[in-house]
Amino acid sequence: MNFRASFCDPFKPDVIEIGTIEKEKILETFEKMPWDELLKKMETAKENEIFYSPSLEVENKDNKNGIVVSAVDGEEWYIFFKRPKMVKKLFGLIEKMDENYTTEITGQTEKDAKDCLIALINNDLNFLEAKIK
Repeated sequence: MNFRASFCDPFKPDVIEIGTIEKEKILETFEKMPWDELLKKMETAKENEIFYSPSLEVENKDNKNGIVVSAVDGEEWYIFFKRPKMVKKLFGLIEKMDENYTTEITGQTEKDAKDCLIALINNDLNFLEAKIK
């Protein structure tokens, strides 16, 4: 499996493209991110200095499934799950492929974020579909 990653630094308007990443390095990259430092700096920053919450995106380039984990504060995380999915439109009359179908879950912990990253690494899409509806 081929993965790519990017990082959103709250104080930089452009996404930082990490690029191709080995699956063995994904959790290590997550754990090395300065989450607490960035969140602390956000507390005293002006609103117009902040572009995003600190976020790490990891995508499986082979099947286009991806996870974004975003730190909200020292406790809460948001997790976004992006994947190609057939969706029904017009009261279910039309079915169409949405290449970037995304769902999210809020109120998560750092452990939940890691569990979702591990599920992505292991291609456990059933876990992700069940958790992030």
